[in-house]
Amino acid sequence: MLNDVITDAKTRMGQSIEHLKTELSKIRTGRAHASLLDHLKVDFYGTSTPISQAANVSVSDARTLTVQPWDKSMVSPIEKAILESDLGLNPNTAGTLIRIVIPALTEERRRDLTKVVGKEGENAKIAIRNIRRDAIQSLKEKEISQDEQRRAEGQVQELTDECVLKVDDVVRLKDAELMEI
Repeated sequence: MLNDVITDAKTRMGQSIEHLKTELSKIRTGRAHASLLDHLKVDFYGTSTPISQAANVSVSDARTLTVQPWDKSMVSPIEKAILESDLGLNPNTAGTLIRIVIPALTEERRRDLTKVVGKEGENAKIAIRNIRRDAIQSLKEKEISQDEQRRAEGQVQELTDECVLKVDDVVRLKDAELMEI
């Protein structure tokens, strides 16, 4: 009964950390990586589909992505989706191959992105604290002794502290990656 509450909190906190990692992977660092386009969708035969399922996305060098659509008719929609995205990238099309050169980030842009990373990290910490609050509230509703309740609350707090440290580590790594030239 108590283990269920703690296990649920642990699972949900882990999901919060994974969500943070996913959100941070969308922030470009000046280096090309295929996951940069993962959140972009394109109309593929009437269905909104991620670009990675409509084309082969690969890294040709440190600053260049190549997108090879499965179908020649998808070149224009993919190019349009990349142009309209919030990434600020300009695709170059050569026949059926789309090349995307990732421009170097300016110092000012790097500082702005580190602020965004910090904000995402803080949102993850807030989500983890909300999960802690929910878990402690669930424990208070259980028919258990005060000693068991305090012990379980201590376990939930330990779990929260661990997850907050993991969030700090993820944010620190992303900041270091952003500030790397």
